[in-house]
Amino acid sequence: MFTATIKSTLDEDISILVKPENHSWNYLCECGDASKLTIKEIQNCNAIFISHTHIDHFINFDTIIRHQIGIERKVTICGPQYIATQIQHKLKAYTWNLIDKEALSYEVKEMISDNKIVTYELSPPLWEIKEVSKTNSNILFADKKFEVQGVLLDHKTPSLAYKFIEYDTVKFNISKSNLKGGKWVNELKEAFNKNLSNQIIQIENIQYEAKDLFYLLELKKGKTLGIIMDHAPSEINHKKITTHFLNCDTVFIESYYKNKDQNFAELNFHSYAKMSGQIMRTSLIKEAIPVHFSRKYSAEEINELQQEFYESFMNSQKL
Repeated sequence: MFTATIKSTLDEDISILVKPENHSWNYLCECGDASKLTIKEIQNCNAIFISHTHIDHFINFDTIIRHQIGIERKVTICGPQYIATQIQHKLKAYTWNLIDKEALSYEVKEMISDNKIVTYELSPPLWEIKEVSKTNSNILFADKKFEVQGVLLDHKTPSLAYKFIEYDTVKFNISKSNLKGGKWVNELKEAFNKNLSNQIIQIENIQYEAKDLFYLLELKKGKTLGIIMDHAPSEINHKKITTHFLNCDTVFIESYYKNKDQNFAELNFHSYAKMSGQIMRTSLIKEAIPVHFSRKYSAEEINELQQEFYESFMNSQKL
């Protein structure tokens, strides 16, 4: 399960913190100017996911750097093509003559097409860009319990949307039998995961076929979380969203404009309330949350925008 918390207020640039359940680290989506983001949360950040580098999504990266210096580990940053150079420019804008080489390093993953990722490393004091690998994949980050996939949307510049996918887990329910636990439980789980139904499982000198013990296992389906930022309300973008985020449990989606300002949305390659709600409904999203609103709106107008979004999302679901 993922806990996602908006760390920016309505009048600030967007920033969302993601915390996987029973996990040591947290993960930052977007580097907007977020007053609710604490120093401890920044220092405990294991990876940063940036959709694109318009100022409202990247302005706070300098603060991230400031508070991560000295954590003595590598932090992953994911984004669209050329973000490694932009990060390097941020870093080289400062003087690093007193920094220890082990103070911090960045691994930068650029998604340059829908199925190609280039990985770079940057380390102090010179912060030179070193290419590490090229892979044909859309998986930008992976942990033993979850992975993060990316899909590129059009915002008159590539804008990277992210999907956090928790892996399914197999739970053992010993209360369903009189057997005692032991190393055989892990053997049974492995047999289940590999579909080895005829594998022999030995318990206290008695041999069982794995399939005869599968009733003791329960499959817990992993949760999914989507972060969809700036994108034009176009057919191509909507097709990618419905394909990539179909049946997602929770999605945060940009709803930059009110319905009356649809013309501004189309002109500026942003989505608007009704369309964001509608595409969430089409994608069969269980919980959809509108975020990232134009600064032209007052708090009251943003409340109206949110109502427009949910009206589109909820009413469409009843069709």
